[in-house]
Amino acid sequence: MENLRLATFARRDGKAIANDRDRVFSIFPRLSERQHQKAGTLSGGEQQMLAVGRAFMSGRKIMLLDEPSMGLAPLLMMSVFDSLKEINREGTSILVVEQNARMALQFAGRGYVLENGRVVLEGRSEQLLANPLVKKAYLGG
Repeated sequence: MENLRLATFARRDGKAIANDRDRVFSIFPRLSERQHQKAGTLSGGEQQMLAVGRAFMSGRKIMLLDEPSMGLAPLLMMSVFDSLKEINREGTSILVVEQNARMALQFAGRGYVLENGRVVLEGRSEQLLANPLVKKAYLGG
């Protein structure tokens, strides 16, 4: 709970903060169950949920996430990406840096392929998923 509260430090809209907290707990019910537990004792997946929840609580218009699937079991990874998709549908833009290109492109509207820090390809996700170069280099065939 401290982590979620800390993300609201610059906000003054108490009712909206409470609504956002309730929304985080509805998206990630596991966080509601663990709200009195220290963040460092949460599992890796729960810590990823907390990181997304903390970003959500900031009053965001855009969320920047680095490797949200890192260390997660496949089912939990799907759950996190489903939650991100839901947050995006509610009006928050999300920029994700992700090694799991297939997963990221399945959930993204647009993608950018970086090589050595430079954008070498960009486009709608479905275009990138269908691109033979992207398939070969980043999607395993």
